[in-house]
Amino acid sequence: MVALFIVSVEEAAGKTAIAAGISKRLLGEGKKLSFLKPAFPSQEGDAAFMKQLLRLAESADELSPSVEGTKEVADRVGAGKDVVIVEGRCGQSPQSGMSRDAYQLVAALKAKVLVVEAYSPELDKMKLAATYKGFGRNLVGIVFNKVPKSQLEKVEKQISPLFSDAGMPVLGEIPEDRTLLTITIGEVAAAIQGEILNNADKSGELVENIMLGAMSVDSGLEYFGRKGNKAVIVKNDRPDMQLAALETPTRCLVISGNGTGVIGSVRDHAESKGIPIVLSKSDVNTVVTRIEDTMARSRFNQESKLRKLAEIMEANFDFKTFYRALGF
Repeated sequence: MVALFIVSVEEAAGKTAIAAGISKRLLGEGKKLSFLKPAFPSQEGDAAFMKQLLRLAESADELSPSVEGTKEVADRVGAGKDVVIVEGRCGQSPQSGMSRDAYQLVAALKAKVLVVEAYSPELDKMKLAATYKGFGRNLVGIVFNKVPKSQLEKVEKQISPLFSDAGMPVLGEIPEDRTLLTITIGEVAAAIQGEILNNADKSGELVENIMLGAMSVDSGLEYFGRKGNKAVIVKNDRPDMQLAALETPTRCLVISGNGTGVIGSVRDHAESKGIPIVLSKSDVNTVVTRIEDTMARSRFNQESKLRKLAEIMEANFDFKTFYRALGF
């Protein structure tokens, strides 16, 4: 059994996405896998998602042990498996308690370490190198995730060589892909505590973009027509904007505010177009914030996302070097 520790300094770096992409590849090659997410500060749902992806018998709680109990649990869930993927965090400095926990855990598991960091213009080579050198020879390399396509060439030619020279081999520059940030209409409604008024059978359709109401009716059609696969958020007192949005490719119409609901002409038009209306009592800013947070934390719980993720990983991740480091 090989233990693979996937780690980041920053939250929401995309560790679970990278774990899912690697798992998809390994499963396709007949490898047997397990997954643990020790009780480092984390997003909810990761263990449950990986349990589903890997079809594990253990409960999500069992897959989220204390840091101290991880070695024992890893030995148990790893019996008969080729790889146990362990997801965790490091602190901002080598001296932090979180970093010390991570170092000790890797030493106990004799784990290989893959670093995942989301791209940022402020990526600090020296700070990251200082933190991650604590893993010593266990460090396999680093992946830069969520790289805007406009920055890919810069990352590949300027940033990655700096990290490689600092002893952190770069195994991938993973481009940002909006389709991986999609959420369903049902998830939109749940995020804003909204009610789907019509066409609830379409609650599983995917939303890729969000747009706010335009300033005027004249500009509405042109404005809303700029993006497809979108949720349009409009205040309840602007039925003119609501109707304009319905004339463009729209997944759902989100009406916000404590008003009297939806006027008949808007509801009838949405029905005729097959576009769900989601009614929320929250104000526009709250609705936008909650939807954006949900999109940022979206999980790869649709098969179409997993297929797309696998394609992106295949094209942008150095599996050959990675496999060699794991001893495959």
